[in-house]
Amino acid sequence: MSATVIDGAAVGRRRRGRSWRGRSINLMYLPALLLFGVFMVYPFVNGIVLSLTNWNGYSPTRDFVGADNFLRIFRDTNFAVALRNTFIYGVGSTLIQQVFGLGLAVLLDRNIRGRNAYRAIVYLPVLVSQVVMGTMYYLVFRYHQGALNDTLGVFGVPQVAWLSDANFAIGVMVMINSLQFMGVSMLIYLSGLQSIPEEVKEAAALDGAIGFTRFWRITVPLLLPAFASSCVLNLIGGLKLYDIVQVLTGGGPGYSTNSVSTLIARTYFEDQSAGYAAAQGIILFLVIAAFTVVLNMWFDRLRQNQEG
Repeated sequence: MSATVIDGAAVGRRRRGRSWRGRSINLMYLPALLLFGVFMVYPFVNGIVLSLTNWNGYSPTRDFVGADNFLRIFRDTNFAVALRNTFIYGVGSTLIQQVFGLGLAVLLDRNIRGRNAYRAIVYLPVLVSQVVMGTMYYLVFRYHQGALNDTLGVFGVPQVAWLSDANFAIGVMVMINSLQFMGVSMLIYLSGLQSIPEEVKEAAALDGAIGFTRFWRITVPLLLPAFASSCVLNLIGGLKLYDIVQVLTGGGPGYSTNSVSTLIARTYFEDQSAGYAAAQGIILFLVIAAFTVVLNMWFDRLRQNQEG
């Protein structure tokens, strides 16, 4: 009888110990939840509230205008241009980064001398600030004393206002963004390539799958998770493009090269329309969220078809 009582007490202590440890682990989430609430949830909710007002950014009072700011967006041609440019920046950069990132990953996955140094060189631009990167290329493409115009002048070619042509300027910014973050895609694909078991490669070789055939039928399907991660990261970064646009053109000439991010800044600081800028920010958030959800659903369907 006494042994039973002792055993029961021991079991009770163990249960209380597990319960205490469980509560302690749950309490460890609190700092992260607090930071998330302060820096993510509160600004987002405050932005929604602000988007329903006509606040000018400095007045102590805010007048409630309901959905007027969102209705104004549908009539704003400058926002339509910025939204179109944002799609070009995001989708264009993503496609270029996937092609060249995957190509570099395949090349640098081989056993070649100095491959670690080459990997570091390709990844190095990721560590550079976009403001610095934009400034570097501004010195290349600017009209007066630009490196490109000076080089062309040696061959007798007249100076060209590269950044005054909206279409060319947009293409330049897509190229710069792609070159800077190509290393991210390369690193993701390199990790995917190195995670493919050697047994799979050997079995493919025994079945006669070599060269491009093995790459297309074996390697690419196994890289599907890497494709998903790289595309989502690159797309989100491209859709939020701000620094390079601001440094190179400031959204000009006029409003022709604005992204939604730079348009939000101009609306807030130049037009002193903080409420309308907040509404534009909400729309940008919804666009990025929609693209991310659709892209993830598409990759999930591809993965299910592959497994089926």
